[in-house]
Amino acid sequence: MADPQEATVTLPSDPASVTTARRYVCALLQGWGLPPDDPAADSVRLIVSELATNAVLHTSGQSPTFTVEVRLEHGEQLHIGVTDSHPRWPRRLPAAVQQDNGRGMVIIRHLTVESGGGLHVTPTEDGGKTVWIMLPWAVPVP
Repeated sequence: MADPQEATVTLPSDPASVTTARRYVCALLQGWGLPPDDPAADSVRLIVSELATNAVLHTSGQSPTFTVEVRLEHGEQLHIGVTDSHPRWPRRLPAAVQQDNGRGMVIIRHLTVESGGGLHVTPTEDGGKTVWIMLPWAVPVP
């Protein structure tokens, strides 16, 4: 079995960083063999966008940065985690609020489950959290 492939980037909690995070992960996965026109690439693109957007918009200024960690384990499992230092974990917003926003986690869960993966949240040592998604990896490891 191949050794895990890993990469991490820390970005400022700024709306422009969402695009940077998405491009970083997509370029990384393309380098690991995922074609940019693969349907899995589209799912990952949207998942990373939503996770990064949540880290920027829903931390109330309490997280000056967020970190994106990408790990491919044994060429079988893709893990993507977005960490921020805000203590509040993701939650579903009331329907009235969802008119303009609040559907990010619903989208992330749907895409993750549809791809045969899973989602979980883990606490960090500094009181924040990491939102993790795991997806099966069906691309041969280079």
